[in-house]
Amino acid sequence: MIAIDTNVLVRLLTGDDPDQTKRAAALFASNDILIPKTVLLETEWVLRYGYELTPDAVLSAFRKALGLPRVTVEDAPAVVEALARYAGGMDFADALHLSSATKTKAFATFDARLKKRAGRQATVRLL
Repeated sequence: MIAIDTNVLVRLLTGDDPDQTKRAAALFASNDILIPKTVLLETEWVLRYGYELTPDAVLSAFRKALGLPRVTVEDAPAVVEALARYAGGMDFADALHLSSATKTKAFATFDARLKKRAGRQATVRLL
């Protein structure tokens, strides 16, 4: 299994550099790939701010990448939950933070908007 960096995933998803895209696609086609959840976090930011993609376009790209036959994502249950929250309008970083903290008593934040968006599915404690 090979873990990938953000730039490899971005090339695969955007195709903006033909040579690097070809090499990224070949890597995915010939190896078992691990996508760390931190790579997803950074990729979402790059796609939204660097490439000005909408959250819906980012979500679609993630679903395609994560659905590839030889791809495993780190902490899949947390990522699936985070993607569902993201699809519901939550910021991806906040969604991933919350879904990664399920074995805790609460998630502490100063962000009132995060507490409101988390709803009843998560115990968010506003400081």
